[in-house]
Formats: sequence, structure tokens, C-alpha cells
Amino acid sequence: MDLIDQEGFRANVGIVICAADDTLLLGGRKGQPGWQFPQGGIQVDETPEQAMYRELWEEVGLRPDDVELLATTREWLRYRLPERYVRRHVRPLCIGQKQRWYLLRLLGDDSRLRLDRSEQPEFDRWRWVDYWRPVREVIYFKRPVYAQALTELAPALFPGGPPPRPDWWQDEWQASGAP
Repeated sequence: MDLIDQEGFRANVGIVICAADDTLLLGGRKGQPGWQFPQGGIQVDETPEQAMYRELWEEVGLRPDDVELLATTREWLRYRLPERYVRRHVRPLCIGQKQRWYLLRLLGDDSRLRLDRSEQPEFDRWRWVDYWRPVREVIYFKRPVYAQALTELAPALFPGGPPPRPDWWQDEWQASGAP
């Protein structure tokens, strides 16, 4: 059972996996054109870190010894679902997600990635992309939280400063907490 707080935000983990060359793993949503990072709900009996490792296995087939934990966000990052995605008939009502984000480095090569570890796989394809690219690839309403998570996690990967933001970067993402 997923955790949904009194405000209607579902507790969730987001997982950013980087390769040795600092590119990031994006998963292609099964049967859909969309791309996103691995993510998933935190169950009642789990800590966020336990949920992260469970989701890591279920969505991309990696175990804790396949990765190195580099960083996590300090606080919960939140996004609201657009009205058309809110399931009003489901209780408790979920109006969005609050996420704890984790930055992991893949140890070894990507031959260990497996998208078929769960009965209902989330992804049917994957690819490596430049650091800021996931912000543009994810569904529009998650873009500000992706920008915020990547901005907060960047110092762990780029101690001298992150790569420059691309020309498509939007000013309102900075207002949402992404400096």
C-alpha cells in the first residue's frame, strides 16, 4: 500500500542513474512515447532508501551492489498532477507526488540493466542522455521537479559546477526552486 499524506501527496522516490561518462539513464514508458527516470511509490513498511532499492530492481533490474549512492535530495520535492490526471473516485485522494530523489552511479557496464524484472514492466527501452536532457524529455508537469532534483544533485557529480543549462531551459523552473 502506498503512502499518501493528509495533503494528498503520494510518497515516492525518483532514481537518477549515471554512467561513468556522467550521462543519465532514461527509461521509455512501456507502450508510450514518453521518457522518465525510474521512480515509484514508497510502501507503508518502507523507508525511502528501501523503496529506492526495490524500485531499482523492479524497473531496471539493478541490485545495490550494481550502483554507488552519490547523493539524495535534502527535502521532499513536490509536484501536483494536472486536474485531468487526478482520480477523484480513488481514496485516499492523490493530487500529486512528493519525492525523495537519489543519484546513483552505475558500477560496471549497462549489460546488467534488465527491464523485465516485474510482472508489469514500467519501461520497454532505455538510453543514455546528457545531464539536463531528462528535463525536456519528461511529461510537461514533471519538468520543474526534474529541474529542481537535477540542480540539487549536480554538485555530487560535478564538483566544479554543472554543465551549462541548454537554451530551452525555462525561467519558471527557477521560480519553482531550481536555482
